[in-house]
Amino acid sequence: MAAAGASVVGYDRMKEVKEFDDSKIGVKGLSDSGITTIPRFFVHPPETLSDVKSSSVQIEIPVIDLANVGSDHHRSKIIEQIRDAAKIWGFFQVINHGVQASVLEDTIAAIKAFHEQPMEIKAKHYLREEGQGVMYASNNDLFRAEAACWHDSLQVWMSPEPPQVEEIPGICRKEVVEWDKNAKKVADTVMELLSLGLGLEAGKFRDLTFSDTRVFVGHIYPYCPQADLTLGITPHTDPGIVTVLLQNQIQGLQVKHENQWVDVKPVPGGLIVNIGDFLQIVSNGEYKSVQHRVLANSSMESRISIVIFFNLAKWRESGKYGPLPELLTPEKPALYRDFTAQEFNKNFYSKGLDSKSFIEKIKL
Repeated sequence: MAAAGASVVGYDRMKEVKEFDDSKIGVKGLSDSGITTIPRFFVHPPETLSDVKSSSVQIEIPVIDLANVGSDHHRSKIIEQIRDAAKIWGFFQVINHGVQASVLEDTIAAIKAFHEQPMEIKAKHYLREEGQGVMYASNNDLFRAEAACWHDSLQVWMSPEPPQVEEIPGICRKEVVEWDKNAKKVADTVMELLSLGLGLEAGKFRDLTFSDTRVFVGHIYPYCPQADLTLGITPHTDPGIVTVLLQNQIQGLQVKHENQWVDVKPVPGGLIVNIGDFLQIVSNGEYKSVQHRVLANSSMESRISIVIFFNLAKWRESGKYGPLPELLTPEKPALYRDFTAQEFNKNFYSKGLDSKSFIEKIKL
């Protein structure tokens, strides 16, 4: 198992990583080639792999029905459900969210179609320019992480500076643009409920531009011949406000709850929402961002997941951010110090995916 590190005699990990990246084939290309052994730099250390298995825990993340969200009679109950889910789990699924099933299916099909194109077509989009435009790559933290994970991604920054539409691959262009609009509607509804759950006005998060920076990411987790030696995505928390996730019916996502990994079973027509580190901070710890990971896929059918990460677009005039002053009292003082955008961004882009490292840095 020592292969996970660079300590193996005669093994140049960075050389292998660079050769893989330069080939632009991604893990989908490796999987399609029929390999039976994964490259060494995908192998994770024993301490990471010790509990990598499907969960035996028979509990599931909360499922919240938004069908009657416009009804005064039901709204207070839904606010309570979302508030409790965000406090206790940091993850929940929403159903009857207003997006037609055909739109969900078309979006998944389009991202699958992109990843299933011949390598030479996809390779035109392969590059490493995080934080802007359109980027197709395997592992956005490939050169920063200790071990690579078994997934490829198409990333499109949708707001506040969207790309030229023709930059988005033609095979999924229409669906990417449409999904951004649909996911934003769902996120805005959820954010209203989360805001009300904190005792704030319904439009508070909207006024704070909490859904105005958005990045679309379409992941593929193809079949992995040694799924017990690697991961689809390492355990991490999301850095932003909230994340909205659409997935096909192939399982793999797990959430850490009360120190146990819990399988997230896809609910047909459902969308998964989770709390990010930024929202944990601005809610002064009322809402929790929680660790989650994706197991490497041992199924011959690829797992597709489509994520939109939401974050704020407009920082305070001081250039800093922290817990919302309206939530602070002498009995509930700030748990976190204020921080700058530079600090926040540097923390994310300076290392591989991890869990709450920024929260730990600014904790008072």
